Amino acid sequence: MPANSGGFDPFADLMAVQEAMPAHWQPVNLWTLSPFQRALVSIDGTVTKFIEAYMLEPIEIVRLHQREQQLQREHLWLAASAGTSVIARQVLLRGRYSATIYAYAVSLLLVDRLPADVLRGLDVDPSGIGRILLNSQLENRREILWYGRETIADLPESIEIHTGNRFISRTYRILVGNRPIMLINEKFPIDSPVWQEGG
Repeated sequence: MPANSGGFDPFADLMAVQEAMPAHWQPVNLWTLSPFQRALVSIDGTVTKFIEAYMLEPIEIVRLHQREQQLQREHLWLAASAGTSVIARQVLLRGRYSATIYAYAVSLLLVDRLPADVLRGLDVDPSGIGRILLNSQLENRREILWYGRETIADLPESIEIHTGNRFISRTYRILVGNRPIMLINEKFPIDSPVWQEGG
């Protein structure tokens, strides 16, 4: 640790509601993360493009699950009431050349707040959400809510075999005109040699 670090936390003014981190998550000692991991937690642009630039490898979006359903209860961070229609989506970010799984992402998207071309893109476009939004030219901003260390005991074996069950995770929401349109949880596998070595 640099002598002048003084316990500096570069994320202190970045995470909107770090205190709302889920109870089953654990705090992260930033000094145990590689620079690559710290960048992944803090980046407010498209993670897929960042990984492609860092690893010099195209990233494929592997869609595991996508289904329209209704919220069972009021959702604070989406500012949506019970019964609201959402698209629940799960994807893997996989390297085209190496087949490395770089991230596992779980999202909730509000159907009635999304333009028709974004909804179409979710069905037919193999790109990630960031690229779909960019192609739609929908003006939006990201608000990173919290981050932490997460262990998922009931992760499906079909995913865990590629990622393990320990992750550095972060949650953010995308807003249009100060209204949330989606909530995204990105999970970066701790046990991947890529993360341990920082690329």
